Order: sequence, then structure tokens, then C-alpha cells
Amino acid sequence: MGATLDDIEFLVSSGHRVGVLEALATGPSDRRDLCVATGASSPTMGRILTDFRERHWIERDGNVYRLTSLGEFVATQFGEFRNAMAAQRRLREVWSWLPHELEGFDSALFTDVVVSQPGPGYPYEPVERLTELFATTSTMRGFGMALLKSGNLEPFFDHVRDGLECEYIYPPTVLESLLRWDEETVLDAVRRSNYTVLLHDGLPLDERCGICLFDEAVSICCYDPETGTLQSLVDTRSDEMRTWADSHYERFRDEARALTDAADPTDATDAADRHSVDSIRRSMRSDSK
Repeated sequence: MGATLDDIEFLVSSGHRVGVLEALATGPSDRRDLCVATGASSPTMGRILTDFRERHWIERDGNVYRLTSLGEFVATQFGEFRNAMAAQRRLREVWSWLPHELEGFDSALFTDVVVSQPGPGYPYEPVERLTELFATTSTMRGFGMALLKSGNLEPFFDHVRDGLECEYIYPPTVLESLLRWDEETVLDAVRRSNYTVLLHDGLPLDERCGICLFDEAVSICCYDPETGTLQSLVDTRSDEMRTWADSHYERFRDEARALTDAADPTDATDAADRHSVDSIRRSMRSDSK
């Protein structure tokens, strides 16, 4: 173990060494270009290249240096480790808010990650990130807590009107909040064939997390369950995360019930809208699927 740790320390203790390894991972290079790419002096570069050749990480062909197959292995493994450590640094700030209780949740699901958090001087970063995800997808599925901010809800329902194919599993309390936000907009959406609302009375973490599956990304919206304060929006394009989120979505979908709306969607009278709202609220209180 000591020799292995020595090799790790040898590499990571010098930003110049890391820079040379990463530069050569993109292709062969001469000494001068490596100095420019890393900012290392010529004598420093000479020592690095000598050390790398002694470890059989590189080979020289005239003035050009390239990675050996062993060097490529080191570069690939180090790159993956560095990416993993960068991801954990971002995740550890929001780790306590993530859905650890859901079966199969693991840090290995994040092969890449974007963490958006409200800051003291600018609290809108998660809202803007979610709006960006809405704008770049043609489909959306999800369950749990939603971002109940008009900055998100307005572009979301605009996208539904433009044809976004959306199916979402709501806790009844969240759908009630949507109706209080803008009853007319929500009624218009639920009458559309591209917006399917399902209700689930027993979603785990329904006051703490909302999970959305977009065309290319999966997002986890995290709240403090005691205060309702938005903590973060975490999104990833990881295939592993999509498989995990899909499995839970399908399970909750099988357990959910359809939203009942008995009003004629072609009847735009106030009486029809009132009937529609009453029907929705009866469905929200129903114990049957």
C-alpha cells in the first residue's frame, strides 16, 4: 500500500505533473508545447518527462512525447477519480437533502452532476436551472414535490400549452397548491391530452424531494421538510440515475390514481370551471385508485 500511495502522491502533489499527463492524454506533444500548456519551466518539464519515462508512462519519438498504454491507463483512471472527487465536492454541500431513503440511491448514480443552490445575494439559480431544463425537453415525467415558484410554473405551463408531453405524480397537497397559485391555468392544462396528472397519497419524501425525468437529464429538487425552504436543484445526465429514477417512477405510477375531471373541456363557462375544480378536489380526497 505504501508504494501505491507514493505513486498517487507523486502525481497529485504537482499540478505540473497532472497537467502533463492530461495534455498528453489528448495526443502527442513536444516539450515546448507542454511547457506552454502547463506553465512549467523548461527545467521542471525536463524532470517531469524523465520521471514519467522511468515509470514507463511516456515514450519519446524524436522531439515528440506520447503516452504508453500504461500511461493511458493511468490518465484514464486518474481522470475518472478526479471527476468523481469533483462531483462529491459539489454533492456534499446538499447531501443531507437527497433521497437516501429511496431504495438503490447511491452516490455512484452521479457520473456527472450540476448543483444549483440559492445564494444569499441571488436566490434564483435553482429556478433558472429548472426553467432551462423545461426549455430543452419535449417530454417530462416526475413525482413528488414540485418547485412551487411562479418563476418556474409560468414557463412550465407555457411549455405544456406548446405541446410538452408531461405525466406527473402529485401528492394531493402539491396539486392543491397549484390550484391556489392559478386555478385557470391549471384547469386549462389538465384538460389537455399532453398533460396527465396522477395522484399518490403515500409518496416517500413527498415534502422533501421532487424527481423529474427529462429527455436527457434527471433532476432532484430538494427542500427542508421543516421549513419548506428550497435547498438545491441537482441534475445529472447519468444513465445509471435514469435507470434508478425510472424504476421508482414506474412503481409509484402503478400505485397512483388518475385525476378525475368530469367537466366538459369544451365548456368555458364559470359554472363548468367550478364543477371541474370541485371534481378535482373530490379526486384528491379519494382513497380509491
